[in-house]
Amino acid sequence: MARTKESEIGRMLRLCAALGLPEVAEATSYGAPSIKVKGKNFASVRGPQEMVLHCPLEQKELLMEMAPDIYWQTDHFKGWPGLLVRLGVIGDEELSLRLEDAWRFRAPKRLADEYAANRS
Repeated sequence: MARTKESEIGRMLRLCAALGLPEVAEATSYGAPSIKVKGKNFASVRGPQEMVLHCPLEQKELLMEMAPDIYWQTDHFKGWPGLLVRLGVIGDEELSLRLEDAWRFRAPKRLADEYAANRS
Protein backbone atom coordinates (compact mmCIF):
# COMPACT_ATOMS: atom_id res chain seq x y z
CA MET A 1 0.00 0.00 0.00
CA ALA A 2 1.44 3.39 -1.00
CA ARG A 3 1.90 5.93 1.75
CA THR A 4 0.59 9.48 1.42
CA LYS A 5 2.67 12.59 2.06
CA GLU A 6 1.04 12.96 5.46
CA SER A 7 1.86 9.42 6.55
CA GLU A 8 5.46 9.79 5.35
CA ILE A 9 5.91 12.95 7.42
CA GLY A 10 4.27 11.11 10.31
CA ARG A 11 6.76 8.28 9.88
CA MET A 12 9.68 10.72 9.91
CA LEU A 13 8.34 12.52 13.00
CA ARG A 14 7.82 9.20 14.79
CA LEU A 15 11.42 8.15 14.06
CA CYS A 16 12.78 11.55 15.18
CA ALA A 17 10.81 11.25 18.44
CA ALA A 18 12.13 7.72 19.01
CA LEU A 19 15.67 9.07 18.56
CA GLY A 20 14.97 11.85 21.05
CA LEU A 21 15.98 14.56 18.59
CA PRO A 22 15.26 17.92 20.26
CA GLU A 23 13.67 20.98 18.65
CA VAL A 24 12.11 19.03 15.75
CA ALA A 25 9.03 20.66 14.25
CA GLU A 26 6.72 19.81 11.39
CA ALA A 27 6.71 22.53 8.73
CA THR A 28 6.62 23.00 4.97
CA SER A 29 9.35 23.57 2.42
CA TYR A 30 8.35 24.86 -1.03
CA GLY A 31 4.80 23.77 -0.20
CA ALA A 32 5.78 20.20 0.74
CA PRO A 33 5.60 18.67 4.24
CA SER A 34 8.97 18.89 5.97
CA ILE A 35 10.68 18.68 9.33
CA LYS A 36 12.97 21.33 10.72
CA VAL A 37 15.36 21.82 13.59
CA LYS A 38 15.42 25.37 14.98
CA GLY A 39 13.84 26.63 11.75
CA LYS A 40 16.25 24.81 9.41
CA ASN A 41 14.80 22.20 7.10
CA PHE A 42 16.55 18.83 7.26
CA ALA A 43 14.07 16.50 5.55
CA SER A 44 11.02 16.94 3.34
CA VAL A 45 8.58 14.83 1.39
CA ARG A 46 9.09 15.34 -2.34
CA GLY A 47 6.49 12.97 -3.76
CA PRO A 48 4.33 10.01 -2.76
CA GLN A 49 7.34 7.71 -2.41
CA GLU A 50 10.35 10.01 -2.07
CA MET A 51 11.94 12.52 0.22
CA VAL A 52 14.82 14.99 0.23
CA LEU A 53 17.32 14.60 3.04
CA HIS A 54 20.06 17.11 3.85
CA CYS A 55 23.57 15.67 4.21
CA PRO A 56 27.21 16.58 3.57
CA LEU A 57 28.28 16.14 -0.06
CA GLU A 58 30.85 13.44 0.86
CA GLN A 59 28.21 11.38 2.65
CA LYS A 60 25.77 11.88 -0.23
CA GLU A 61 28.19 10.40 -2.76
CA LEU A 62 28.98 7.46 -0.48
CA LEU A 63 25.31 6.65 0.17
CA MET A 64 24.42 6.79 -3.53
CA GLU A 65 27.31 4.44 -4.29
CA MET A 66 26.47 2.02 -1.46
CA ALA A 67 22.70 1.83 -1.98
CA PRO A 68 21.59 3.17 -5.39
CA ASP A 69 18.23 1.41 -4.94
CA ILE A 70 17.51 3.78 -2.01
CA TYR A 71 19.51 6.95 -2.67
CA TRP A 72 19.86 8.98 -5.86
CA GLN A 73 19.87 12.51 -7.26
CA THR A 74 18.60 14.39 -10.26
CA ASP A 75 20.59 17.05 -12.10
CA HIS A 76 18.81 19.64 -9.93
CA PHE A 77 20.49 18.21 -6.80
CA LYS A 78 24.03 17.80 -8.16
CA GLY A 79 26.54 19.76 -6.07
CA TRP A 80 23.90 20.47 -3.43
CA PRO A 81 23.90 18.86 0.05
CA GLY A 82 20.57 17.14 -0.52
CA LEU A 83 19.88 13.51 -1.28
CA LEU A 84 16.77 11.88 -2.73
CA VAL A 85 15.48 8.84 -0.84
CA ARG A 86 13.02 6.19 -2.04
CA LEU A 87 10.67 5.91 0.94
CA GLY A 88 9.09 2.67 -0.20
CA VAL A 89 12.49 0.94 -0.14
CA ILE A 90 14.20 2.35 2.96
CA GLY A 91 13.49 0.62 6.27
CA ASP A 92 12.89 2.41 9.55
CA GLU A 93 16.33 1.53 10.94
CA GLU A 94 18.19 3.00 7.95
CA LEU A 95 15.85 5.99 7.76
CA SER A 96 16.44 6.67 11.46
CA LEU A 97 20.19 6.77 10.88
CA ARG A 98 19.80 9.15 7.96
CA LEU A 99 17.36 11.43 9.82
CA GLU A 100 19.74 11.63 12.78
CA ASP A 101 22.63 12.48 10.45
CA ALA A 102 20.53 15.12 8.66
CA TRP A 103 19.43 16.59 11.98
CA ARG A 104 23.06 16.82 13.18
CA PHE A 105 24.06 18.39 9.85
CA ARG A 106 21.46 21.17 10.13
CA ALA A 107 21.15 21.65 13.92
CA PRO A 108 22.99 24.50 15.60
CA LYS A 109 26.36 23.27 16.93
CA ARG A 110 25.43 23.82 20.57
CA LEU A 111 22.21 21.83 20.25
CA ALA A 112 23.98 19.02 18.37
CA ASP A 113 26.70 18.93 21.04
CA GLU A 114 24.09 18.76 23.85
CA TYR A 115 22.31 15.92 22.04
CA ALA A 116 25.57 14.01 21.61
CA ALA A 117 26.48 14.50 25.29
CA ASN A 118 23.06 13.20 26.40
CA ARG A 119 23.42 10.13 24.15
CA SER A 120 26.75 9.04 25.68
